[in-house]
Amino acid sequence: MLSIVGLVVVMGAVFGVFVLHGGDLTPVIAAAPTEFASIFGSALGAMLVANGMDTVKGVAGGLGKVFGGPKYHKQDFLDVVFLVSRLLKILRVDGPVALEAHVEDAYSSAIFGEYPKLLKDHVLIDMITDTIRLMVVSSGGLNAYAVDDVLDVAIKHHHHETMRPVEAIAAMAGACPALGIVACVLGVVKTMGAIDQPPPVLGGLIGSALVGTFMGVLLAYGVIEPLGVRLKQVLEEEAEIYQVVRQLIVATLHGHPQPLVIEAARAGIGHHNKPSFGEVFDGLRGK
Repeated sequence: MLSIVGLVVVMGAVFGVFVLHGGDLTPVIAAAPTEFASIFGSALGAMLVANGMDTVKGVAGGLGKVFGGPKYHKQDFLDVVFLVSRLLKILRVDGPVALEAHVEDAYSSAIFGEYPKLLKDHVLIDMITDTIRLMVVSSGGLNAYAVDDVLDVAIKHHHHETMRPVEAIAAMAGACPALGIVACVLGVVKTMGAIDQPPPVLGGLIGSALVGTFMGVLLAYGVIEPLGVRLKQVLEEEAEIYQVVRQLIVATLHGHPQPLVIEAARAGIGHHNKPSFGEVFDGLRGK
C-alpha cells in the first residue's frame, strides 16, 4: 500500500509542480504512449535477453510482493519455532524411529500438517527435513559447526537465487535512461525529416522527442528502481525464517539450554516480527 502511495506522490510531484508553474501537459500526454511503449518495451525485451524464465517469473511475482509485502509475519515465525522445536523434542525424547516418518514425508505428517502455510515453502520444509534426517541417521554424531556450515551455504545459495529478480529490475532501471536517449534521437531524426516545416510544427516534434529522455529518466529513478529496492527489502525479510531454522538446529546440536536456543532463534528476526521471549516460551509449553 505504501508503495502505491509513493508512486502517486512521485507522479504528483513531477507533473503537479510542472502544471503549477504554468506547464502544458498536452504535448507530454500526446507523446507519452509511444515513448513509453518504445522505452519500456525495449527495456523489457533486454531483460528477456539477459535472464532465464525463472528470473522473469520472479520479476513478475516480485511485483506482487512489492505491493503485498512479505509473506511471513510474527505468527509464522512463532510457528516455525514451534515446529522445529517439536521435532527436535521428539528426536530427543522418543528417539529417531518416532521421527523418521515425519521427516521422510513431511507433506503426509500430522505434525507438519498443523502448519499449512509453512508447508507451501518447499525450500523451508526441505531445509528442516534434510537437516533433521541427518541428525536421525547419525545417532547424535553430528558436528554442530559442520551442520552450521552446510546450512549457511544452503541459505546463501537460496538467497542468491531469490535476488536474481532484484538484479534484473536494477539492470532494467539502469537501461531506461539510455533507452530514453535512443527514443529521443529517433525523435530528432523524425524532426530533421520535417526541417522544412514552420517553427510551431518543429517545436512540437522537438518537444515530443524530449519526452523520450524525460520518460526514460522518470521510469528509471521514479518507478523501476524504487520497486527493485522494495522487492529486495521484502525478500530479505522473508529470508529471516531460514535463519531461525538454522539457529534452532545448531544451538540444539551445541547442547545449549532451551532459553538460549530460543534467544538464538529470536536473534535473527526483525523487530516488527520478533515475538517476545515469553510468547515463544509459553507457546512451547503446550508442544
